[in-house]
Amino acid sequence: MKFLSADEARQFAERWLPAWTGNDPAALADFYSDDAFYLDPGMTQGVRGKPALLAYFTKLLAHNPDWVWSQIEGIPMEDGFLNKWRARIPVGESVLDIVGVCFVQLDEAGKIRRNEVYFDRSGLLAAIAQKKSG
Repeated sequence: MKFLSADEARQFAERWLPAWTGNDPAALADFYSDDAFYLDPGMTQGVRGKPALLAYFTKLLAHNPDWVWSQIEGIPMEDGFLNKWRARIPVGESVLDIVGVCFVQLDEAGKIRRNEVYFDRSGLLAAIAQKKSG
């Protein structure tokens, strides 16, 4: 059992979070272990394993190539850190500023083995619906 310091969490996030921007799902998936589990509000049952993760990231990043993620704070926890983050997500003419949390647990090789993402996505869904109707 290892606890990352806040500084180690920041250093990891500085390498990992930029991989969410652009449309390179393979680069993002490289941060995850072969048997990683990933969950977010759009994938409430989660996905397990690199092939399923890569398929999900391919779809997700293709729809959101210009969003930008940054860390607000990394809070140490067992085998990783709680990541408080900010995402700037372009939707039509506007850019949403969303704050959320995820926990990141790493394996012994430093790859993400578990990543669960939590945030209120009601504003994002409303903006998407407005864009589609407008």
